[in-house]
Amino acid sequence: MDVAAQIDPTSVHLKSLTDPRGLKILEQNYEYDLLTSDKLMEKYVGKKVRLYQSGGAFQEATLLSTSGPVWEINGEIHIGTYGNAVLPALPENLVSKPTLLWLLRNAQPAPQRIEASYLTGGMTWKADYVMVIDAADGKSDLTGWVTIDNKSGATYRNAALKLVAGDINRATGRNEPRRVLELAAKSGAADASRDFRSEGFFEYHLYTLDGRTIVKDKQTKQLSLLSATDVPVDKHFIYYGAADYFRTQYGVPMSDQKVGVYLEIKNSKDNRLGIPLPKGKVRVYKADTSGSQQLIGEDWIDHTPK
Repeated sequence: MDVAAQIDPTSVHLKSLTDPRGLKILEQNYEYDLLTSDKLMEKYVGKKVRLYQSGGAFQEATLLSTSGPVWEINGEIHIGTYGNAVLPALPENLVSKPTLLWLLRNAQPAPQRIEASYLTGGMTWKADYVMVIDAADGKSDLTGWVTIDNKSGATYRNAALKLVAGDINRATGRNEPRRVLELAAKSGAADASRDFRSEGFFEYHLYTLDGRTIVKDKQTKQLSLLSATDVPVDKHFIYYGAADYFRTQYGVPMSDQKVGVYLEIKNSKDNRLGIPLPKGKVRVYKADTSGSQQLIGEDWIDHTPK
């Protein structure tokens, strides 16, 4: 089974979907000695290979060292490149991709359908929001995007995508907020639907993409999370007292605090929202007199229930 290059092999869970009681896992191996030209040459140290010249003629040689390289040809030692090396066969225990292998015992002489799951590094997701307010600062259009960055070393085709929002504890020696992304390969073509369904899950929130998608290795994919128009906005001016102050040259105390401007929207169905919002950055824009959108501020929101 081909797996992600950043897999945690200790997290693998294998189960039978056909006959769980009739299948026993005896052994699991994670093969990660990947096939490269250097690895191939290392496997042939002390063995004979053929060195081909540009005209098609070849010499049989024994590879003594990959550093140089060093060859023995007709009892003489040659150092450096001496034609193109052609190897007679692919050495054992080299794989082109990280691979999981199992030794299983099947109680019945019938095929089993199995499911494997594992954790991998190199995959992250985040939520971003764009809020465009009107001229009166009273209403806004709000859009949300999920951004997935895949550097795991694997491509996930026809994948069912699930996002878990929340600060998940992982045993890394300290508590670190984590976000979980779950990808399950499915058969069939990818669905054109791209809506997210949300539901409570343990102490977190689960977002499931309707249909399926493809998440390629070394790809950043953006999926629409929400879109709402004419969402009411309340603007507040807030001044946080004078906890820190200094005195002017005339001895009069003066605060160095500034008045803050805050925009507030209520996450409710009456406001065309009413859905759980994952933690993310909100960027706020407003059109100037020429109609061009200008960034007027940005801030973070925490995981927000509906």
